[in-house]
Amino acid sequence: MPSFADPIVVNDNGAWCWFQDERALVDPETHHLVVGSIAAAEGPGGEARSGNVELAVVDLRTGASEIVVLHERFETDDHDVPALWRRSDGRWLAVYTKHKTDDLTRWRISEPNDPATWGPERSFDWSPYTEGRGVTYSNLRAMDGRLYCFARAVNDDQCALVSDDEGETWAYAGKLFTRPKIGYVNGYTRYAAAGDRLHLVTTDHHPRDFDNSIYHGYLEHGALHRSDGSVLDPKALNGEAPSQEGLTTVLAAGSRWGGERISHCWTTDIRTTANGGVAAILTARAGEDELDADPDNPGRKQAAPDLRFFYARMAPSGAWTVNELAKAGPGLMPHEEDYTGLAAIDPYDPGSVYISTPIDPRDGSVLPHHEIFHGRAAAAGRFWAWTPVTENSEVDNLRPIVAPGDPSRTPLLWFRGPMTASQRYRCEVVLLDLPRP
Repeated sequence: MPSFADPIVVNDNGAWCWFQDERALVDPETHHLVVGSIAAAEGPGGEARSGNVELAVVDLRTGASEIVVLHERFETDDHDVPALWRRSDGRWLAVYTKHKTDDLTRWRISEPNDPATWGPERSFDWSPYTEGRGVTYSNLRAMDGRLYCFARAVNDDQCALVSDDEGETWAYAGKLFTRPKIGYVNGYTRYAAAGDRLHLVTTDHHPRDFDNSIYHGYLEHGALHRSDGSVLDPKALNGEAPSQEGLTTVLAAGSRWGGERISHCWTTDIRTTANGGVAAILTARAGEDELDADPDNPGRKQAAPDLRFFYARMAPSGAWTVNELAKAGPGLMPHEEDYTGLAAIDPYDPGSVYISTPIDPRDGSVLPHHEIFHGRAAAAGRFWAWTPVTENSEVDNLRPIVAPGDPSRTPLLWFRGPMTASQRYRCEVVLLDLPRP
């Protein structure tokens, strides 16, 4: 299987958020990798390209990349990146939203086996349910023979659309959780499917507004379960939704690790395991609860000085083991004090992870920029062997993804360059196509 020894640039202007999935996907039959991103004015193309919803369609046999624009000048915000799905008829589905600035979930469907050619854009209007308060994020997951699109919508809670024709048409399914809002929004949720069971990890609110814990549950045959299989909501997405506080707590705010209090937890990645379990990467502040004001930005707090990655593993029985994974460094931006470089779990090897950090996990030394490291677990995630993927970089390397779709290869993607906000960055998307051991 061919692979590239050095990263190749597959899009010279792009970035993504991390609450949409799948953001990148491989078709093993055509050897196409597709990754979505949003272009910014600071990058090549400038204002004329700013806000484009783009797909890089990569031929993994040659490394050649074609940029396809799904929607020109949509909105310059990395939250708008599309979620991707490969249909049973060989067509691709791409679903995307703005960042709470309108009430539409949009989608397009490709020609068969051709992710470079797309049909017209269609949309679902959430406004009868959201009362015009906006929708954000798209997560495409199948369950019980139906395709769901999970989004943050009504009351800024997790909600879903459902399709019985693989994304041709969509209908409102209901709310998954609900609770009174504190601050910006309610809960940040990541999803991973295994058969008819859909696992999720979620928070209370935004970590800048609330001292979040992390909770786990799963949907199966219409019910929302805790990790141990007990039922929290027997009619999930129908009628009154429960609070996520009723799920299983995986990482508790206020717990102590190495003598330090951890707080303001956030979800990062989740994948299922071959034996029916779950692996997740979570982040939290260490030793800091309330942040001091930033003297250079009155009214804003300073970025958290010490963020940590945690690795959580659930056995098929529902029992969780959580260990500290690595230091994630200080917050990436002063106004988003809990942002990190993020981390990704290999979808076919849950003991293999990739992290972006300015702290070398091998010796704790501080690096000039965020670098990508590969971690290999031993002893159920308690000990890790680390190998650098990038070294001595002149810019930050951020937000890795391992694209699923082809179990025979490890397509590692990230973007590199300066990023000062979710709406301002000068980054390029790169691919390192690694052979699987």
